[in-house]
Amino acid sequence: MNKILSTKNAPAAIGPYSQGVQAGNTVYVSGQLYFVPETGELLEGTIGEMTEQCMKNIAAILAEADCTLADIVKTTIFLKDLNDFAAVNEAYGKFFPKNPPARACVQVAKLPRDAKVEIEAEQVLLEAWEKEVKKKYHRFWMLKNFSREGLQMKFDYRVFGERPEDGRSLFISMHGGGNAPEALNTQQWRNQIRLYEPREGVYVAPRAPWDDWNMWFKPGLDEFFEALIQTAVVEMGVNPDKVYLLGYSAGGDGVWRMAPRMADRWAAASMMAGHPGEASQVNLRHVPFMIWMGEYDGAYDRNKLAVEKGLVMDSLQRVEPAGYIHETHIVKGKGHWMDRADTVAIAWMTKYKRNALPKEIVWRQEEVVRPFMYWLGVDLETARPGMTVVAELSGNEIEIETCDYSKLRIYLNDRMVDMDKPVKVTYKGKVLFEGKVARTAKCIAQTLCERGDRELVFSGYVEVGI
Repeated sequence: MNKILSTKNAPAAIGPYSQGVQAGNTVYVSGQLYFVPETGELLEGTIGEMTEQCMKNIAAILAEADCTLADIVKTTIFLKDLNDFAAVNEAYGKFFPKNPPARACVQVAKLPRDAKVEIEAEQVLLEAWEKEVKKKYHRFWMLKNFSREGLQMKFDYRVFGERPEDGRSLFISMHGGGNAPEALNTQQWRNQIRLYEPREGVYVAPRAPWDDWNMWFKPGLDEFFEALIQTAVVEMGVNPDKVYLLGYSAGGDGVWRMAPRMADRWAAASMMAGHPGEASQVNLRHVPFMIWMGEYDGAYDRNKLAVEKGLVMDSLQRVEPAGYIHETHIVKGKGHWMDRADTVAIAWMTKYKRNALPKEIVWRQEEVVRPFMYWLGVDLETARPGMTVVAELSGNEIEIETCDYSKLRIYLNDRMVDMDKPVKVTYKGKVLFEGKVARTAKCIAQTLCERGDRELVFSGYVEVGI
């Protein structure tokens, strides 16, 4: 049943409508003029003061649903005269100092009571997504066992320290073993649960869904990790910009592959005693990365390859000095077991938070292809390992430097660009798109559903042909 929102702290309705309505997990606020609730009269003042009164009225109505302005996803501003836009924009912006909602602004011929400005807020609550995640995964979290299509990924976790104001950290720590009997891999998992102790955060050690040599990078692991991250955000108050990946031995093999494959999820990563295989490192432009290896860990040439990969990271950083942050540690006198010298990686990683919306993206498809990377997207059926996109955002312009696809989607929001102004997309000097990108509630809902990440929600997109 719908809940009618009514408060004396906002103007009474002047027609057959409610101040607001809560329908399930969505709140709708009626268009608000700059009435002063105490007097029932329109505020006399500047256009900026009128705007502020509109926003105060909206906030009062939202409070009846235990919500705030920070929960708003989309607003629409109706102006009698667009010449007032600058003043309205300045006043409006005071209420959204960071992460503002999507917005549209239009000029209309006439407003009720001959008012100059009216703001309609449609609040699609993140709470709706959070409740859906809880509904879907709460049982799995309590059982410490995610299951999907006949597979299961058991896990255990420990919580350290007090929850910071900006949310907890999450550490996903992958165990060793690999192509070994089930009992041995399970013992390695139990060892991993106690191997590292961060000062703060949720430390999760999953048990690999398989016992194969490639158990930490087989197809299907991405979905388990996505579920784990989303659930930890909702159940444990994890900040999605503070998610860290690490692993030892076969778990280190997984870090080599999963860190670049899911680069847009990690704040930092650390590889301990693993084999890189054919994994590329170019996707680690915005993922600080540590390499740890014992000097005498010569099986499968792990020690030699660690040095070689460290040199690759060096070369990448020389080209991009602000990116590819990394450290390579070859532990003298140690073999496969480094006698816990690698534990300092935990503190090192936590110096960094994820850059969810970087200006530059290097995206190379790995052995398991993905449809998204940061603010870029492709049709999954067209993706193949090795296909690459390089793109850069500067102001309202996106330059595509490299693209192996015939079609590319560029997702946008107000934190990236000024969506009230035209956006320009170029490729090798050719203009592929130039114009305004519409904000739509559909895009917001779709990207939240697809990404399951509140920091990777977009209000519009451009699809260009290469």
